[in-house]
Amino acid sequence: MADAFDEECDYLFKAVLIGDSGVGKSNLLSRFAKDEFRFDSKPTIGVEFAYRNIKIADKLIKAQIWDTAGQERFRAITSSYYRGALGALLVYDITRRSSFENARKWMVELREFGGKDMVVILVGNKCDLEQTREVEEEEAKGFAEREGLCFMETSALKNLNVDQVFLQMITRIHDSTSHKSLDAKADQEKQITLSDAKEIHIDAANEVTATKQTSYYYCCST
Repeated sequence: MADAFDEECDYLFKAVLIGDSGVGKSNLLSRFAKDEFRFDSKPTIGVEFAYRNIKIADKLIKAQIWDTAGQERFRAITSSYYRGALGALLVYDITRRSSFENARKWMVELREFGGKDMVVILVGNKCDLEQTREVEEEEAKGFAEREGLCFMETSALKNLNVDQVFLQMITRIHDSTSHKSLDAKADQEKQITLSDAKEIHIDAANEVTATKQTSYYYCCST
């Protein structure tokens, strides 16, 4: 049987994981792509990526997720990988307040190198470690609302909301892409002259159905 990577897909979506070193980005990606958690996970050197094919409505999407290094010495390398990214998960560790405070710095970098229409979700990882929590959920929600981000808490170890946060990002990217495609078709239709008019069919089935929200999920209106 052919590898899933070889399946013919309708879309290829690139997204990046950003945030401080040690917040669990690599294990979030490993859990999403292979349903694995690595207790011996080491800091990412430079950039790595994984993929997973996902069906949304009647479209097969290849999600290519880039895991960027959080260490300062690799920042110059990773900045170029924002190019072409349609989404980002900005990850912090709920037990390390410094990683949450540095989210502002990551947002500056994201806005400098990322596209203006990029879908961004703030992710509070390691929510299974409630007893050592240093960042309250309400505080993170407030930050997300001010920055115009979506928000969700996750645990790569317990596999809590991992699929949900990636699928929410990919669904929102697909939704945005579909609307842009429909708008482009509508503009094209208006420009067609009567002499060479061609009938254009817009398939309503391509519209994206929103995924079900979880108790940890928040997204401000945009």
